[in-house]
Amino acid sequence: MTEEKENDIPEEESGQKSRETETEPTAEDAPLEIDEKEELEKSLKKANDKYVRLYADFENYKKIAARNKEELLKYANDDLMSGVLTVIDHLELALQHTAESKKPNPLAEGVELTLKELRNILEKHGLVTIDTLGKPFDPAVHHAMSQIETEDAKANTVVKEFRKGYMLKDRVLRAAMVGVAKKPSDTGNAASEDN
Repeated sequence: MTEEKENDIPEEESGQKSRETETEPTAEDAPLEIDEKEELEKSLKKANDKYVRLYADFENYKKIAARNKEELLKYANDDLMSGVLTVIDHLELALQHTAESKKPNPLAEGVELTLKELRNILEKHGLVTIDTLGKPFDPAVHHAMSQIETEDAKANTVVKEFRKGYMLKDRVLRAAMVGVAKKPSDTGNAASEDN
């Protein structure tokens, strides 16, 4: 029995030794595992960076889409308002022609009330008249039709309004057509001095 035990022990030890040699990495296998690990880490980092960029791009897209939607809703009536401005111009022109008459005119009163009501409705939707007379010329809201020589106003001041301008919320819907003041030229004085 003792001999059998002795014989058994070397077999178990030799089996353990052969298993240990199978599981122990050799010096050649270690760099491969490290390289694989580094590659996986690089790949993970690359995928994570890509995800972060895509997420940021998507968030930017959502903000831009929301801003575009808001602007679209804000100025959705742009074309309608432009069309109504023509009607307002015609009603104002009719009132100017009837104002020259001294007789009371019930039709003119009706047109005036209609125009007033129309303006009130449009103001509720963000349409505002651009103030022009006496204001400095601003090319963003004024369209200069002529220069008018005058001593009564500073140069580049609006002195005449040919057609009203309008803004829809914070955007110019139609620029005002105006006449801008300029200092009188001295050509008349220079000609008299020459004689």
